[in-house]
Amino acid sequence: MTVSVVRLGTDRAPNEGIRIGTVRRPPRGVPKSEFASRNWYDVWFPNLAPSVETMKLGQAAETPAQWSAFKKKYRAEMSRPDASHAIELLATLSHHVNFSVGCYCEEEERCHRSVLRALLKEKGAMF
Repeated sequence: MTVSVVRLGTDRAPNEGIRIGTVRRPPRGVPKSEFASRNWYDVWFPNLAPSVETMKLGQAAETPAQWSAFKKKYRAEMSRPDASHAIELLATLSHHVNFSVGCYCEEEERCHRSVLRALLKEKGAMF
């Protein structure tokens, strides 16, 4: 069993399992009843999304130093008990069931999901 890190809105991979949207806001212009059928996500879990302030910091990052500042701030948010417990839960679930987590960003390297991947690995998630 494994966890996959995906771009929301893309075609699903075979055996991807439940798709979890770790985003601050739902997709615009898409009826809630169509989120899953349009490959956005099956379950919305904004608990693992960056705060609005941190999200804006990441979107505006143009230099490696700015991106590092974003990663540091997002990691600090994810170290809070509720987020840390959620990451640990997902890491444990990855040993028993396939599922995916994702965001809308085109490039994972410049998206919070790259940091989320690292955090899940640190908690022992199976990829």
